[in-house]
Amino acid sequence: MIVAIEPLNRTDGSGARKSNTGGSRTMPMDAYRDGNQLIIQFDIPGIDPDSLEINVENNTLTVRARRPRPQIEESRWLVSERLHGTFTAQLELSDALDLDNIQADYDGGVLTIRIPVAEEAKARRIEIGGGRTSGAEPVAS
Repeated sequence: MIVAIEPLNRTDGSGARKSNTGGSRTMPMDAYRDGNQLIIQFDIPGIDPDSLEINVENNTLTVRARRPRPQIEESRWLVSERLHGTFTAQLELSDALDLDNIQADYDGGVLTIRIPVAEEAKARRIEIGGGRTSGAEPVAS
């Protein structure tokens, strides 16, 4: 069974990394099928779990998280390579998923979203009815 997932908005609009502050940032993502559920994982270490927002509207899953730049009093930045700001991902989800029973966990810097496959989309056996195979009656002469 195929469960479709289509990334929508995953960049800051330009597709290029400009700076490590402000703007919208992407999150590295994996998605895979495990039994009767779709698993989506985002790497977003250092995020306060309270800053995470996960919404579904019209089959579009939106994940948003914020990592503010630390305020360091009386210090000056020498190197700042870690990204700060708002991180956003939008994914178009298949109708074959049960969007009313989504679960999410954040552990070790990884956000894991589990979406069950809808009952009507699960694989099932189709019975073949009895009777003739040709459907044609012999003609009497």
